[in-house]
Amino acid sequence: MTQHKAGFVNIIGNPNVGKSTLMNAFVGERLSIITSKAQTTRHRILGIVNGDHFQVLLSDTPGIIKPAYQLQESMMEFVKSAFEDADILLYLVELGEKELKDEEFFRKITNAKIPVLLLINKIDKGNEELLSESLKMWQEKVPNAEIFAISALQNFGVPEVFDRIIELLPESPPFYPKDQLTDKPERFFVNEAIREKILMHYKKEIPYSVEIDTEEFFEDENIIRIRSVIMVERETQKGIIIGHKGSALKRVGTEARKDLEKFFGKQIHLELYVKVNKDWRSNERQLRRFGYNQ
Repeated sequence: MTQHKAGFVNIIGNPNVGKSTLMNAFVGERLSIITSKAQTTRHRILGIVNGDHFQVLLSDTPGIIKPAYQLQESMMEFVKSAFEDADILLYLVELGEKELKDEEFFRKITNAKIPVLLLINKIDKGNEELLSESLKMWQEKVPNAEIFAISALQNFGVPEVFDRIIELLPESPPFYPKDQLTDKPERFFVNEAIREKILMHYKKEIPYSVEIDTEEFFEDENIIRIRSVIMVERETQKGIIIGHKGSALKRVGTEARKDLEKFFGKQIHLELYVKVNKDWRSNERQLRRFGYNQ
């Protein structure tokens, strides 16, 4: 009889290396939001992939940065926790990248006692010579890692990495029910869908000053009715989010609603409001409320 395998596979790396794209490719669902802006991922998001004889618990963490305020410090705590419970570590780098932004994290990777898979992502953006140089450099820098060249966006090399993950998983019963896709509640994905549109359509500090709070989520047989509040830190930011005669807010709502209808497979009625929540990024009580300081 084949033994069941299960374990935590934690994905870490600098911002914008494609961690969320890789996570979604593994899971086959759009769990992590993806934009071209740094710090898109704020929380640690768990994606669950089940097979007859395995359960892979994939963890997408925020990109590694030097924290500038309380929110970013909380984000880096999610990354630290990824080292503590991992059975396998995926260290994702971009083709041409030279180093991890935090030396302490880099030392943890090179001294890890668990299997480390170093994935050189976005190889579709380079050439053979650059890839050859990159492979040689990372083999010297992280001698304890198995190295794979991939393109998460094109799904190139991703199935081979996943097969290797299954080989390395420890024997264990499943941690979650076999039909479960993630550990996050529905409201989390509503918040993330709205935040993604704000990251896409607003510039400078606005996207980083925003947090979403879904106050109501009522599900009927054919429709889900949602009421969400967009929190900003300043009155001026509130005006920018709303836009001329509400046009900017309407665009965010329309695009988020379409994504949520695909995600939930139902008609969505989405109401959006904007409120000022002064300095929430530096307020420990507020951060705890939004799920950061656990």
